[in-house]
Amino acid sequence: MKILFIGDVVGMRSCEALKKALRGAKQKLGAEIVIVNGENSAEGNGINPASADAIFEAGADVITTGNHCFRQKTMEAEWERSSTIIRPANYGDDVIGKGVCVLDRGAYSIAVINLMGTTFMQPLENPFHCVDRILESCDARIKIVDFHAEATSEKRAMGYYLAGRVSAVLGTHTHVQTADEQIIEGTGYITDAGMTGPKDSILGVEKDIIIDRFLTYYPKRHRFAEGETEMNGVLLDIDTKTGRCTFIERYRQLIV
Repeated sequence: MKILFIGDVVGMRSCEALKKALRGAKQKLGAEIVIVNGENSAEGNGINPASADAIFEAGADVITTGNHCFRQKTMEAEWERSSTIIRPANYGDDVIGKGVCVLDRGAYSIAVINLMGTTFMQPLENPFHCVDRILESCDARIKIVDFHAEATSEKRAMGYYLAGRVSAVLGTHTHVQTADEQIIEGTGYITDAGMTGPKDSILGVEKDIIIDRFLTYYPKRHRFAEGETEMNGVLLDIDTKTGRCTFIERYRQLIV
């Protein structure tokens, strides 16, 4: 079974670009399931009902998020209602929303697990302990982990820690697609899937704003850049009988 995972969507313009391109990519690649990280899909950042609706309309089956998941207050009702928009599980059970989504496909099921790193990020529950607890009670044959983390070392550690225990560990958050896709003991891995956002930008933000910040250290409000959009992610092929990853490949598409 082929799964297409799309990296962090940046802003509503990128949501609209996704609506142009995602279904075609899904058909061309033969993907049965599409998972999209919608962490920065709202203007400003975070996710809101409009950006979530646009991502689902584009063809996503599940939306994952990360450290900006609660930035938009208009999402509170969606966090209560939706089972296919998830936030990092290591926020804990007392926090609104869910950290795991299970898709039932009859003969097998797919669990999408959202985790967030703690190195250089918010001090949440240890993600390694959190995923251990989740896996104890998760009987889905296919398990896909979106690990939203800053540090490459923490992501690599999670990849090796979960090797042979899940179908894939896919890093998000840094917005730059890495070239280290590999299979570790049947577990597909990449440090970062990249972003879906403006190509001519710095991590999706207008270049001059970020360059000026480095020159002066004076903070300025971020604005998402405009122009040609690039859609980045990975394509996985998972053996539905074993849950093991048999193929992983980076995916990149320019959307005019």
